[in-house]
Amino acid sequence: MHVSPHIPTLDDVANAAGVSTATVSRCLNEKQKVSPKTLSKVMEAVESLGYTPNFNARAMAAKQSHTIGAIIPTMENAIFARGLQAFQETLLEQGYNLLVSSSAYQPKLEAQQIRELVARGADGLLLIGYERDEAVYDYLARRGIPTVLAWASMPDKGHASVGFDNRASMRLLADRVIEMGHRRIAVISGITEGNDRAAGRLAGIQDSWQAHGFDLAALPVIETPYETENGAAAFAELMQADEKPTVVMCGNDVLASGAISKARDLDLDVPGDVSVTGFDDIELAKHVFPALTTVHVPHRQMGRIAAQSLVGLIEKRSEKVTRQLDVSIVMRASLTSI
Repeated sequence: MHVSPHIPTLDDVANAAGVSTATVSRCLNEKQKVSPKTLSKVMEAVESLGYTPNFNARAMAAKQSHTIGAIIPTMENAIFARGLQAFQETLLEQGYNLLVSSSAYQPKLEAQQIRELVARGADGLLLIGYERDEAVYDYLARRGIPTVLAWASMPDKGHASVGFDNRASMRLLADRVIEMGHRRIAVISGITEGNDRAAGRLAGIQDSWQAHGFDLAALPVIETPYETENGAAAFAELMQADEKPTVVMCGNDVLASGAISKARDLDLDVPGDVSVTGFDDIELAKHVFPALTTVHVPHRQMGRIAAQSLVGLIEKRSEKVTRQLDVSIVMRASLTSI
């Protein structure tokens, strides 16, 4: 017959340490109020028994779980890694834990994950970008769940956010590319439907193209999911044109690394035969060959400020704010003048 294992309780720890349950509770929650000798005795009992505090019960009593939920579009590559790491580090400094989910760029899955994180008692949420059903925002408002958006900044939308202007940021790079003499530009974009970051970056290139007097219909664009092999396939397709591009601008560094890899397969020199640019300046950008010209996003600063803003909202120490961070162009070997 199967016998369920005994799960150690607060009483078990108190008995083993020879103290009251109140003292055990203080040792776990308010260490500074307990003598070092008592603390040592209680923590030895906790360790030997394998006791784990019941955080659900504590959260119900305090009406706060000290847990933050974050939903990112993908864990397949490093796009969000650096910002999320800084976000978690800053939360831990302020006594909060992080639960992370990935929506695979699927709005319905993200909406489901939001409800599940709220049901598990998340005190607040970090979400990526703005574009989602208004019913999701209504749900969060009705439940009183503080939410901060990141990786984008649209102050007119009225949501708390810490990010940057994707459209203006990519336009900076497109202007530089055109100033360097390029007139045959092609674009490998992320999927723009349901993704305001990808849509903004593509729009930034189009803005620059038109501002310099060129016909929008003459700008080749391939939209594809953010994966290295997709960047490679799109690059190969673009290079089949009769009038080949002199530069391929990519919606992020992952697509750009795929493009550079495929150029090598096709015996094309980057940037001698064709230049390639990215966006994000993730670690990969420095290590592809040639190193990638890209838009530097302040990922760690963004993650840190997002965490501070969200905790401020949860603890009612600050109002809802929109922080727009500066980006910069990082010139490396993959882009040259013509």
